[in-house]
Order: sequence, then structure tokens, then C-alpha cells
Amino acid sequence: MSATVRPAPGTPVTFRWRKWDGGVHWVHDCVYLGADEYGEWVGQPAGWRSVRPGRDFPAPVPNVTLVPPSGDFACTVNQAGYKVRVYIDLAWDVRWSGDGAGAFTGIDMDLDVVKATDGRGLWIDDRDEWDEHRAHYGYPAEVQRHLVALAADLERRVGAGVPPFDDAVPDAWLARLAALAH
Repeated sequence: MSATVRPAPGTPVTFRWRKWDGGVHWVHDCVYLGADEYGEWVGQPAGWRSVRPGRDFPAPVPNVTLVPPSGDFACTVNQAGYKVRVYIDLAWDVRWSGDGAGAFTGIDMDLDVVKATDGRGLWIDDRDEWDEHRAHYGYPAEVQRHLVALAADLERRVGAGVPPFDDAVPDAWLARLAALAH
């Protein structure tokens, strides 16, 4: 996100995902929270909407999403106690849109790193979708290599609790989200 154009914390923003071919994917209603050394943070209070063609999903619990400067993933952390604590969407070109629309945009690249608290553990998800889409959309070889390596690295860092994939960093942002609601 541009250093010169940041919304004030508490400003509603949209997070718009698309697929590699430009097709519509998820759209999340969020609120801008701020930035730290890890990147930009947005939040979603419980009940706020996430929609995609054929699906409308209200957030079951408050969550926060980190958009790092690299733009190659978005890490969502749900409030403690929910069945999934961490959900990382591997991505391409995740960034502030800069078009005045108040939106983050990014290309969903199928692979996800998931940390569940309901006994399922930690894993890289949607490998079948990744295999199908990398052939269908023709993902460039360098993009494929980068994202496969990144997925493995993120899985390792989440498992080791390396910040910002620990509890302290996202819990501080969840506290900011809760404070904005009051």
C-alpha cells in the first residue's frame, strides 16, 4: 500500500480476489486497521460478509488479515477458539488498488496454508485445485516455483510460531479490531 495514501484505522475497505484470468472470486467487506513491520492489516468483525459467485459467507468470528509488502500471500487469523486459526491464501500481486475505490486486490493462486484447532492440524490445502489451475490458466514456471516454495516455507513458519504467525501479533490486531467496534 502506498505510504502516502492510507485510510484511517476504522475505514471500511473491500478485499477483492480474482482468478488468474481476471474472473471474479471472493469479495470481503473489511475495515482498515493499520500497518506494522509485517505489512498492512485489515479486519472483519463477526457477521461481516464474504461473497463469491454462488456463496455468501458471514464471518463466524472476528478475523484479521495481513497483506505483506511482497504481495504473494494474505494471512487471515481468526479469533482464538474458532476451528481454523490461520488461513493463508497464496497469491499474486496482492496490493492496495490505488484507484480511489478503497480496496485491496489480489489474484488467488489456489494453494492455502491452514492451521486448524479442531484436531486436523497444519497442512497445505487445495493441491488438486493448484494442479488443475496451473495447467488451465498456464501459470508461468517461475510463479509456480516461487509459490510452491513459499507454501512450504509458510507451513514451516506457522508451525514454528514465527511472528507474525504466532498468537501475539495477530491477537494485538484482533484487539484493535474489537476496540474499533466500541
